[in-house]
Amino acid sequence: MNQEAMQQASTFLQTKLTHKPKIGLILGSGLGVLAEEIEDAVTIPYQEIPDFPESTVSGHKGQLVSGLLKGKPVIAMQGRFHYYEGYSMQQVTFPIRVFKELGIETLLVTNAAGGINEQFQPGNLMLITDHINNMGVNPLIGRNDDCLGVRFPDMSEVYSKRLIAHAESCAQEIGLSIQKGVYVGNTGPSYETPAEVRMLRTLGGDAVGMSTVPEVIVAAHAGMEVLGISCISNMAAGILDQPLTHDEVIETTEQVKASFLQFVKKVIQTIPER
Repeated sequence: MNQEAMQQASTFLQTKLTHKPKIGLILGSGLGVLAEEIEDAVTIPYQEIPDFPESTVSGHKGQLVSGLLKGKPVIAMQGRFHYYEGYSMQQVTFPIRVFKELGIETLLVTNAAGGINEQFQPGNLMLITDHINNMGVNPLIGRNDDCLGVRFPDMSEVYSKRLIAHAESCAQEIGLSIQKGVYVGNTGPSYETPAEVRMLRTLGGDAVGMSTVPEVIVAAHAGMEVLGISCISNMAAGILDQPLTHDEVIETTEQVKASFLQFVKKVIQTIPER
């Protein structure tokens, strides 16, 4: 995706938005309900936005929602794009580039993930402290545009320690028990085998999913500050000796909806300035 396409999409959105957002949200499987909490909202279907892909996965509505969340101007992706849908990495991460063009400084990315850490339970929320890119591809491969970011971006603190500490204090204030850990990004769409889950645990993974990593790499390249939250929707293959289904993912996120909403709204409401 070239800079002209990003600017075209950004210009289109600016004509629609009534607030100038500084915080971008990506809402994963079953977590799009947060967008319904946005006040004075403007909703824009992806198919109306120049060069935007369309979301093809159930549990992903496929629209941008912008307005005020706890008084803070935000823009939220109610549904994301995945590499396994057949999109290129550039298409998957195109919305992050557009967010940057819009002036987004902070990205809050959420996902539903399988628990690898055997201390976790379905329904836990996990703050992402780091990730492992196990997708075999990187969205920055190809010619680098220096206007968008440096050729070799630093990834030593891609998930902001400052925002993690802030989120932990928010969880404590509302009495929410929260996990922390490393997220592994796989391509999907098949779930992992029990042997793959054992391998990922050995490598240091705590949760595994099929998204987030490409978006966060591009956000880091663009100089955004990132906070990541996984909803542990199921235990990964081989841990509980039961088959995995997407229905289970949606069911679990529905069960934790209230605590997820309360937590993220608290984080947004009190988020410290950069």
